[in-house]
Amino acid sequence: MADTWAWEYDPDPEFVIGGIANLAFIAKVEERADELVRAAAALYLDGTKYTGASPRMQEETVDASGMFVYQVIPRHQRVYVRQVSFLGL
Repeated sequence: MADTWAWEYDPDPEFVIGGIANLAFIAKVEERADELVRAAAALYLDGTKYTGASPRMQEETVDASGMFVYQVIPRHQRVYVRQVSFLGL
């Protein structure tokens, strides 16, 4: 189990963001993921002891340029970014 809260691409960066060449968009996704980690850490103070159901997957819009899907897993102390979509607007 993780010692501290963090986020990661699941299953891996290549699967989730591979092919998205817009680095500014990816940076915005990662900044928002950092914010989600801070929020989850505040909500689940010791996630490793959490016994409830994990929250459902959720969506976040990134400006008008895209969105991502993520899931918080308290027992892992992780925010998993599962899908990123770049619209190129």
